[in-house]
Amino acid sequence: MTLKNRISLLVSLLFTILFGLASTVIFVLYSNFRKEEFRDRLEIKALSNIKLLVNVKEVDDQLLKMIDQNSINKLYDEKTLVFDSQFKLIYSSIDDAKINWSVDDLKYLKKHKTFFKQQGDYEVYGVFYDTKDKDFYALISATDDYGKRKLLFLRYTLVISYIFFTCLCWVLTSFMVKKAMNPLGLFHQKIKNINENNLDTRIKSKSNKNEIDLIANEFNFMMDRIEISYQKQKEFTAHASHELRTPLSRITSQIENVVADPKTTVENRSFLKTILSDVNQLTELITSLLTLSKIDTKNQENTETHRLDEILFSAIENLNKSFPDFVILFEMEESENLDSALEIKGNKNLLEIAISNVLKNACVYSDNKQAKVKISTVGDSLVISISNTGKTLTENEQKNLFQPFMRGENSKGTAGFGLGLRIVNRILNLHHSTITYSITNTNENLFQLIFHP
Repeated sequence: MTLKNRISLLVSLLFTILFGLASTVIFVLYSNFRKEEFRDRLEIKALSNIKLLVNVKEVDDQLLKMIDQNSINKLYDEKTLVFDSQFKLIYSSIDDAKINWSVDDLKYLKKHKTFFKQQGDYEVYGVFYDTKDKDFYALISATDDYGKRKLLFLRYTLVISYIFFTCLCWVLTSFMVKKAMNPLGLFHQKIKNINENNLDTRIKSKSNKNEIDLIANEFNFMMDRIEISYQKQKEFTAHASHELRTPLSRITSQIENVVADPKTTVENRSFLKTILSDVNQLTELITSLLTLSKIDTKNQENTETHRLDEILFSAIENLNKSFPDFVILFEMEESENLDSALEIKGNKNLLEIAISNVLKNACVYSDNKQAKVKISTVGDSLVISISNTGKTLTENEQKNLFQPFMRGENSKGTAGFGLGLRIVNRILNLHHSTITYSITNTNENLFQLIFHP
C-alpha cells in the first residue's frame, strides 16, 4: 500500500470512528435527557393530583376525573392511581390504560420515596407523599409519543449524517491527500528516470518549510556528491586508458618490426606473434574502457541527423576488412515511413561502434560464420534485426547480458572481454534507443536495435 493510500485510509478511519462515537454519545445523552424530562412531567402530574385530593376539600375523585378528562393529553395516554396509607386505591383516572402494580411496589415507594421504570411501551413513575395526617402513594403511567418521535427523528438524522459525511470524508480525504502528495509523486518519477547518463538531474523546490522540499534539497546535495564522484571515476578511467595506449602502441610497433625482420628465427617469430596477440587484446580492452568513459559524458551532443542505413553499410564494410571470412546477408523491408525512420539525430561514430559490436558479436559466435541483418519498421520506430545460428543463451545469461565483463558459455575458446554489448547498451541509451535479445522459433540468436523517433 502506498503512503498516500495509507494516510487516506488512516484519516478516513479516524474520522469514521470519531464521528460514530460522537453520534452515539449524542443519541445516548438525548435519550437520557428525554427520560429525565418525561419523568419530571410525570412527577408534576402525580403530585398535582395528590395535592388536589389532599389540600382542596371540595375536590373529590369524581371531580378530579372530570378535570383529567378535560386536561388529559392523548399523546401521553396517561393512567394515574392514588393509594392511601393502607394501600387502598382511592383514585383511578378515567382512561383505559393499565398499570401493573403490587403491594411490594408501594412498600418500595415508602422506603425510597420514588421510582421510575419501563413497562413495555409505557413508562411508570411512582411517588410517596407524606402529610401530617396520612400517607399517599401515586403511580402514573404514560407513553412519551412526542419525545420518542423526536428521538426516532434524531436517530435517523444521525445515521444518515453518519453515512453521508463518512462517504464525503473518504472522497475528500483521498482527493486532498493525493493533491498534497502530488509533489512526492513527481519527485518519485524524476528519481525513477535517473541513470548514469543524466546524473545532472535535480529536483526543484519552492521553499524550505515543506518536508518534501527539504527532502528534495537533501537529494540534490546527494546527487551533487554522486555526480562529482562519478565524474572523477570516469576521468580517471579515461586518463589511465589514454596513458596506457601510448606504451602499448610502441610495444606493438616494436614487436611487429622484430617479427618482420628476416633475421628473426621461426621459433622467436612464433613466440613474438603470441605476445603481439596478447598486446592487441589488452589494447582492445583499453580502447573499450576509453569508449565507455566517453559515452558517459553528459556533454555529448545529439544534434546531427544521419541515415542509419549508411552507418550500417559502413559498419559492415569495416567488419569485412577485419573478418573477410564472415558473410553478412542483408534484407530491407519496404514501408511508407522507412525513409523518415532511417533518419536519426545522434553521434555517427558512436552509432557505428554500436552496430559494429553487434555485427561482430553475431559473426564471432555463429556456428557458420554467417549473420543475417534486416531493416524494418514498427510504427514510427526503426528496427535493425541481427541474427545468427550460434549457441543460444540461457535465461540466467540473458538477465546479465548487458552487464560489463559478462560472457556466456558460448564464448569459450573465443577472445573477448564482455564489454561489447555493454558499450552498445550505453550508446543506445544515450540516443534514447534500446537493444533486446531473444531466441527465434528456429533457435537462432536475435538482437534487435530499436531506434525511436
